[in-house]
Amino acid sequence: MRWRTAAEAALYGPGGFYLRPEGPAGHFRTSVHASPLFAAAVARLLVRTARLLDRDEVALVDIGAGRGELLTGVLAAVPEGLTVRPYAVERAPRPPGLDPRVEWCAEPPAGTVGLLFANEWLDNVPLDIAETDPEGVVRYVLVRPDGSEELGGPVADADARWLARWWPPAGPGTRAEIGRPRDEAWAAAVATLERGLAVAVDYAHVRDARPPFGTLTGFRAGREVAPVPDGTRDLTAHVALDACADACPLPGAELLGQREALHRLGVRGARPPLALASSDPAAYVRALAAAGEAAELTARGGLGDFGWLTQPTGITPRGLWGPGDPHEPGGPEGPGGL
Repeated sequence: MRWRTAAEAALYGPGGFYLRPEGPAGHFRTSVHASPLFAAAVARLLVRTARLLDRDEVALVDIGAGRGELLTGVLAAVPEGLTVRPYAVERAPRPPGLDPRVEWCAEPPAGTVGLLFANEWLDNVPLDIAETDPEGVVRYVLVRPDGSEELGGPVADADARWLARWWPPAGPGTRAEIGRPRDEAWAAAVATLERGLAVAVDYAHVRDARPPFGTLTGFRAGREVAPVPDGTRDLTAHVALDACADACPLPGAELLGQREALHRLGVRGARPPLALASSDPAAYVRALAAAGEAAELTARGGLGDFGWLTQPTGITPRGLWGPGDPHEPGGPEGPGGL
């Protein structure tokens, strides 16, 4: 079968990977798991979005919520005075012990006002894989449950048009990942936001730098493994975030790296001054640990390479990035502060 069908069953069908009791955290580590600084940064972004909306009550919609780890961290970091209505959008059942304020839902709620945040969701929206055969014909890649592949029929219609615009064939033997389902999923999610900010965070690439052999891979128990659609592993491929942005064009949209986004939100890996080690050793140790976590979140070649697509809806984004914005005076806040 085609990869999109196989991945849908392997990830979300009966006994699928994302419905397993251990959840994604049992197999791979994301920014949310790496440090509470990430949730604090999202909380800071939520506070700034509320300020631009001129509201003291806003929604936070977490798409691909896992087991609610990000929402839990954000709710703990939001300052008093701002009421948050949290929504976890996830296909898996609600985990026990989750904050009762969190509404668990299968689809993004319509008409929300606030922040819609999709952290490593789009890379798990199943898509088809294409490969150019020796005669230059672009064909769908078919896969068996054991992961073995063969070429199928020619790519046609909407998929062919998507490839022509966003991932043109690069010659025999090269592959492409047809991101049209992700464009549609993102546009549908953003359409549920009445006013506020929509953010997608994922490993990504743009049209001028598409990988010639694609990025499809698997993860299981903390290790990268072959992509086999058997339900025992994650199946993921990087996201064409530029195409997603074009699927719902909005003024003020921006595409940037996680390193820059988190710097704007006050997360930096600078070491604390050595003088603090003498005056307050405990504070120095805490600050040093936070600096190490911030460095991991923003490291080149690692989590710092994630792409952030930010799309404001019904708001003017000027001032959204606060003192960390290069167009605003002043410097960023310290790590973890709001």
